[in-house]
Amino acid sequence: MIESHHTYKAGSKEQKDLDYILFLPDDIDIKKKDYPLVLFLHGAGERGSDLELVKFHGIPKLISEGKTFPFITIAPQCPKEGYWDRPEYVSSLISLVKHVMGKYNVRSNQVCGTGLSMGGLGTLAISIEEPDLFSAIVPVCGGADLEKIDRLERLPIWLFHGDKDEVIPVENSISIYEALEPKNKRVLLTIYEGVGHDSWTETYENQDVYEWLIKYTY
Repeated sequence: MIESHHTYKAGSKEQKDLDYILFLPDDIDIKKKDYPLVLFLHGAGERGSDLELVKFHGIPKLISEGKTFPFITIAPQCPKEGYWDRPEYVSSLISLVKHVMGKYNVRSNQVCGTGLSMGGLGTLAISIEEPDLFSAIVPVCGGADLEKIDRLERLPIWLFHGDKDEVIPVENSISIYEALEPKNKRVLLTIYEGVGHDSWTETYENQDVYEWLIKYTY
């Protein structure tokens, strides 16, 4: 994968600047082939001003260890004082995704989102704010505002959570699933028995997760 570091400059007073890592497939040629785009959002522990922290978990970690993916990955870093599900960051992330889509000719039905912990919260918050942005999402040990959850009744969602999570309770993902399942037949829930907050390691090492995501981008 080809790695480069960038900064998204806020487009308004309601947004925030975001540093991010861009990972491109080695064979990328946007004139000959379409590439899906995946937004990866890290957890609260990786906030700050050092982009190397973003590689501690999830997709960026796997790429840094040599794994390749057939999609473009954006991995932004949240400032130390920020939180992904706050409105100013939700707006910034939506604009960042659209910026990269335009640069690499990514079609509107080729964009997926995923994140862990705070990143799971952010992935769901973005989806609720703009339900048509993503083709599918994988929120890991996250949660959402159930008052607006009906906005996701058509979005493919695969939720993951550990049943022993003492940081973000598993009930968050269960309540999302129970609210959507009667209307959304493409919502899935995987609960890991005996697993605490780290439900992301097993999730992101599971090849089935990526195959599930990507099948909704064609």
